[in-house]
This record gives sequence, structure tokens and C-alpha cells, in this order.
Amino acid sequence: MPAVLGLNFHHDTSACLVVDGRIYAAEEERWSGVKHNRTTRKGILTAPTHALDWCLRSAGITADDIDHVWTPSMRPSPRHGSWASPEQAELAALLPRALGQRLKLISHHTAHVLAGYLLSGEEHAAGLVIDAGGSPLGTDIASGRERITGYDLRPDSIDRIHQVAPAIAPGPSGPVRTHPSLGHFYRNLALRVIPPGNEVEGSMMALAAFGDPDHYYKELSDLVHLGEHGHVHVAAPWGSYDADTPLRIEGAIWTAQSADSKPLDARADLAAAAQRVFAKAVIHVARHLRRLTAARTLVFSGGCALNSHLNGTLAEESGFENLFVAPAPHDAGTAVGAALYAWNYVLGQPLVPTPEDADWGPLPGPLPDGALAGGYRSVSGLGERLIPTVAALLAGHHVVGWVRGGMEFGPRALGHRSILAHPGKAETKTRLNTLKQRAEYRPLAPLALAEEADAWFLGDGDPFMNRVVRARHCKSDRMPAVVHHDGTARLQTVSRGHSGVRPLLEEFHRLTGVPVLLNTSLNFKGTPILRTAEQAVAAAVELGLDALVVEDTLVLAPHVRIDTAVSASYGTDRA
Repeated sequence: MPAVLGLNFHHDTSACLVVDGRIYAAEEERWSGVKHNRTTRKGILTAPTHALDWCLRSAGITADDIDHVWTPSMRPSPRHGSWASPEQAELAALLPRALGQRLKLISHHTAHVLAGYLLSGEEHAAGLVIDAGGSPLGTDIASGRERITGYDLRPDSIDRIHQVAPAIAPGPSGPVRTHPSLGHFYRNLALRVIPPGNEVEGSMMALAAFGDPDHYYKELSDLVHLGEHGHVHVAAPWGSYDADTPLRIEGAIWTAQSADSKPLDARADLAAAAQRVFAKAVIHVARHLRRLTAARTLVFSGGCALNSHLNGTLAEESGFENLFVAPAPHDAGTAVGAALYAWNYVLGQPLVPTPEDADWGPLPGPLPDGALAGGYRSVSGLGERLIPTVAALLAGHHVVGWVRGGMEFGPRALGHRSILAHPGKAETKTRLNTLKQRAEYRPLAPLALAEEADAWFLGDGDPFMNRVVRARHCKSDRMPAVVHHDGTARLQTVSRGHSGVRPLLEEFHRLTGVPVLLNTSLNFKGTPILRTAEQAVAAAVELGLDALVVEDTLVLAPHVRIDTAVSASYGTDRA
């Protein structure tokens, strides 16, 4: 039985094991409790110890049973392939000897793109990876790191056909090397728009919906030059990791320290202009790849592919017929791409099926013994009554934690470690943003029955909540809690193959006539999605949720009675 392992040692540390065509994958942050599992000092690497141990135990194998181990490189080296290097030796030393001896390196961007392409089900696709930075390119291409990379992807070949490299530009004290990183460009602007203590990129994307993109568009577009053949040139220092240089626009100075002092409407205008300039640059590169490859499908990955608003625009304007965003486009997903490279290209094994879910992680485990805090009580033995009971609670506008099945791999809660609610009241969004200490302008996402989504939304949804679509105007007033200020929603489509939330959503639809639920992650501000049943119960109590489901057990807040909620819901008209 062949077995291959992919590992990511950098931020968003992760492990992915493929055994007999099945994926086991987990992120180290879910054990460490440190979001993105970042190292405290630059250059200090850590192995995804707990995630790796869980993968091996769950598959019932040991390190000796692994045939190949691959990891993305982040140090100077050739393109993907097997080679010896100081980095390889350093990473191997962090692993058990049986794994370290088998460790080989793949380029960071190649791992990113394969985490999408090899799950897309496509024979031929163009691949696009954009992030802050990846593997050093080496002198065979150009100096600098991977920033924007294009691929022509086929079952027997991975051809890197487009690379945006650094350029030399005049500076006040002589020539300056500029970095064409759209990831850094977006983050640099976000740091100046969003006050400290928030996830700046996601918050800026949300705030952009409230702004006028024309206000600052000219000034920001002057920082990003789009040239022939998909070239992108970002003026220094905005395409590099420089978070200190002040941005001067219309006589005002924008810095990370001044974000709190700027009026919200001005910050929204700058956010809207940044989003437009960013999207225009990505579409520029994508259209070039369409001309180069003549492929019908674009596979998009890398940290910038987490920008769901961009993905919605890209689907409409890139010139490709189809867009497939990697299920986990951030750095944790490179472990998946590295493992699938070994599985498909090294071992020649068949493609794993295109997933409808990303429940590749650990089960929640048992509820804690003894009495629950805060007067919460557990109800077990509901059996077939559990789903109708919870659907009735949701129909009655109770907020319910939902912990079932294998944990999602990736940054989104996809119906396995979620907080769910009826989308029909705008005040529900306010309540949840308050509970989770999120800015009021940040939207909450819908999940919808895949076969019903077209009647409620315009545009193709995504099983992994990676794409924004438009809510149909005639349905928006029935789901105000999940429709953003600009009429968009980051839609997760739930197909019949989803193992976690599908039966509940079907029953909620039967009860209310609404095939949509509000879905947000079960976690606290600044922490990873919670992994275990014990953590989920503690969160339900601290957040003040009305109820929590852990596998087949229902946990209820003191003020919630099942019989009242069920009879009230079944006795009302569909709304």
C-alpha cells in the first residue's frame, strides 16, 4: 500500500499524508493554539509534530511505511526536483530518521499550484500562484523569489511558463531592486487601513465594500504598472515587506500607526481602491496565461487566492471558462500539493477524486466528563431526532455550534467546526460579530444546498468558501445576515457528498423554505478554529451560544428548552 507525505515547515505549518488514495491532513495551529503557527524568530523552523503524528496514527502506519517525503523549499535551489542542499539537511534533522532520509524538495509555488490542479479533475489547466513570496528562483530564471508564477499543467508535465521577477529601478541613493509582490502590496495597504489587533487583509477586503474605489484609484494605480506579456511592476517599496514607509496621498500620511486615527469612510475608500488595483493586476496576468495556454480552466492558489472578492471577479473577467481555487490556497496547502506531487507524478498513482468536502482532519473526541460550566446541560440519545431538533432550534433563530466529523483542512469553517444560525435577521450578524469581537462591517458567510444555490445567488459558488458571488435581489431580504453591503456573499455550496452539515441543511430547508444557513468558524478572536469537543464546549459557554452539537450529543444553554423550540418551529409557517 503506497504512502506519501507532504510537509510544510514554515508559517501555517502542516502535514498531509496520502495512503491508498485517501488524504489525511491537518494544520499544526490546531494543536499549538497559535494562529498560522508562526515561529517567533525569522529563520527558525519547526516541524508539524502533532499534525504529522495524527496523520500517521489515523492511517495506522509508522514512519517506516512512508515511501516518499516532500516539502516546499524556501531557500536558494533549482526548480522542483530531487537535490541535496543545506536546507534539505536542516529540515531532515527536524524529522524522525526514517522520514528525514526520504525528504526531497519541491518549489513553493509548484506545491501551491498542485494543491489545486491535482484535485480539480482537469486534464489541462493554466495555473496561477500569487503570494508574498515563495522559493528563491536561482540564477536559472532570475534573482529573487517566486512572487507571480504561471504554469501550463497536464497529467505528464508541470511547465512553468510565466515568472514575474524583480526589477531594478532608480532610487534616491542609487539603483533599487523592486519586488513585484502583489501579496506584499495588498498587505502593506491593509496595514495602513486596518487598526492593529485585526486580520488586516480580510478586514480590508470587507471594508472595501463600503468605499468609493474612484477616490484614491489614480494614486494607487500609479504604484502598480501593468506591462506587456503579463508583466507587473510594483513601485518600491510597496511590493516588498516594508511596513514602515508612510504612504502620502492628497496631503495625508497613511501609516500602520495612524490607521486608528483616520475616518472610517476615508479608510473604506482607500480599501476599495486597493482592492480594485489588486484585482486588475491579477486579471492582467490571468489573461496573459489564457493566451499562452489556451486552457479552458484556471487553477488559482497562493495566499492571494484567499481573497474571495478577487476570485469572484477573476471568474467573471479572466477569460477562462472555469476557475478552480485550491481548497487550501494558503501555505498550509503546500503540504497537500507536495504529497499529491509524490502520489501522482513520482509514484504514478491515479488522481484522488475531486473533493466535495475538506474533512481531512481529526475527529473531535468525547465530551468532557462531569457537569458542564455555566449551567449548560448535555442531551444524548436523540438518535434520528437530533437533526430535526437542531433544525428547529435554528429555525427559531437560536445560534448553534456544530462539531461533527473530521476537522476541515484550511482557513475556513466548512460545516465541521462551525457556528450556524438562521440568515433571516440582520441582528444575528451583529450578535455574532459582537460575540467574536469582529468589526461590525465584516460580513458572515452563507452555506447553501448546491442544487438550490442558483435560485438564491448569481455566480458559481465554491465547496470551500473561496469565492464571492452576488445574492439575488429578490432573495436578499430573506437572508440579510449573510449578504454584504455591496450585495455579495462568500458562498459555500454544500453537495450531497458533504459529510458534516448536509442533512441539517436539508431539514432546515424543509422547515423554513430557506436552503441557506449562516456559517462562521467556531473559535475566538485571534485563535485557530477549535479542534476538540472539550474546546468546543468551553467556547460555547464563553461565547454564550444557545446550543452546541458534538457528534450525536446536543448541549443546551440554560435558557433553551427543546420542546418549546421544536413545537414553535413546527407550528409556524415557512418564512
